[in-house]
Amino acid sequence: MQTNFSLAQLADPHVAESEKILRKCVHCGFCTATCPTYVTLGNELDSPRGRIYLIKDMLENGRPADKEIVTHIDRCLSCLACMTTCPSGVNYMHLVDHARAHIEETYRRPLLDRLTRAMLAFVLPYPARFRAALKLAKLGKPFIGLFEKIPTLKPLSAMLKLAPASIPAASPMASPGVHTGKGTKKGRVAILTGCAQSVLDPAINETTIALLTRLGVEVVVPQGEACCGALVHHMGREAAALASARQNVDAWTRAIDQGGLDAIVITASGCGTTIKDYGFMLRLDPAYADKAARVSALAKDITEYLSSLDLPEPVRKPGTVVAYHSACSMQHGQKITRQPKELLAKAGFVVREPREGHLCCGSAGTYNILQPEISAKLRDRKVKNIEATGAQIVATGNIGCITQIASAAKLPVVHTIKLLDWAYGGPKPEGVSEGNLVAAE
Repeated sequence: MQTNFSLAQLADPHVAESEKILRKCVHCGFCTATCPTYVTLGNELDSPRGRIYLIKDMLENGRPADKEIVTHIDRCLSCLACMTTCPSGVNYMHLVDHARAHIEETYRRPLLDRLTRAMLAFVLPYPARFRAALKLAKLGKPFIGLFEKIPTLKPLSAMLKLAPASIPAASPMASPGVHTGKGTKKGRVAILTGCAQSVLDPAINETTIALLTRLGVEVVVPQGEACCGALVHHMGREAAALASARQNVDAWTRAIDQGGLDAIVITASGCGTTIKDYGFMLRLDPAYADKAARVSALAKDITEYLSSLDLPEPVRKPGTVVAYHSACSMQHGQKITRQPKELLAKAGFVVREPREGHLCCGSAGTYNILQPEISAKLRDRKVKNIEATGAQIVATGNIGCITQIASAAKLPVVHTIKLLDWAYGGPKPEGVSEGNLVAAE
């Protein structure tokens, strides 16, 4: 794609990076076939190629974002399916991140939209605040129908619908400390505590720690960890995202200095995609560039790390049919496609992949709150394809996908690590009944 940025514009390193990305695009349109919003809405401007044109025009002319640009950029899930499809290697992720930051700086949203986004940024990255908000959500549930009738209040309705009926107790394992591996020491890792996941399903990290220590791996929960920054990063709030990144880089650097780390294990693939990008996000900060690159290189999804170990034979092989839902942040963001399925198969599960597995389920961080109608269409399409597999259980590696799919699916939806832990001697996952554990024919 030909660009016409001035030398003055290119002196800005963010613009210079986006210009390089834009020049790689050859207008081929392959991305349109795999873009969930284009497939759903059929509007060229709701495809990656269309958004690239809008971003180019906005940045090249150095103008503030307008309502049209904001509408179409807001509809982007950041699922990154376009990057998997693109034959030219266009880094759409970094381009749309720059566009969102530009929108945040130059566009004044309507009042209720501003308040909703500010509330999400204030609450979701902080477990204590999020836990309190979920308790208050019970008071708002009777008003869901009323909120749905008012377009500007639909995000509030979506939030209340997603709020669980009960909230698990906070996990003591989320507190800083060291969990010693059993038997011969086979490794030392840090684990991301997380924010929303630690409230919605603290058992995911508890199970991960239990399995790793049973395998002889020492697990460190570092002091001073924060939210990975993904939630605010995708809302264009770069200062907040970079502050979280720096805080985590400091926490993990201390853990590295205090005994070394083989990996920083992450159990939410959405967080993993962002942490693996810390090196890029902090590349212009001389105090953090090298440290951030080191952290990004150590970041591993839990299935990625487990695949590097010499695992023993499973204690039990259920033979149960599992539909594996590959989160977008897993398959498109981190390019992890093989390991989760191979681990499940080795553990004795029969793995089936739903049709249209490349399409997003509609969760995408806060997307199912901010764009509830598009999100619901994608969710229903995903659930239909999952249930068509004939599986008894759905496995996935991202808390957002678990919450989204479980809101409409008849099958139990569990984190992949819970099924693996069960096969390797841990307890049966909560929510999975004996009726779900029918062996494959």
